[in-house]
Amino acid sequence: MHRINSLTAALLTRIHTKMTNDRGMSTIEYAFGSLAAAALAGVLYMVVNGNGVTSAIEGVITDALSNTPG
Repeated sequence: MHRINSLTAALLTRIHTKMTNDRGMSTIEYAFGSLAAAALAGVLYMVVNGNGVTSAIEGVITDALSNTPG
């Protein structure tokens, strides 16, 4: 009976160690970070290539070139 209890305790210890091990978390975090960065890049690309941003940039450049100092 004592041997069964010690084997059960050893098995429970191994299961607990496997379930609480954080090894591999950095890979998952890296994957989610890369996915979030790619999504943000896609959104920024769509915003910058939109008509509103393009016309605003053209307006700023036109105003800067047409103004004379003084």
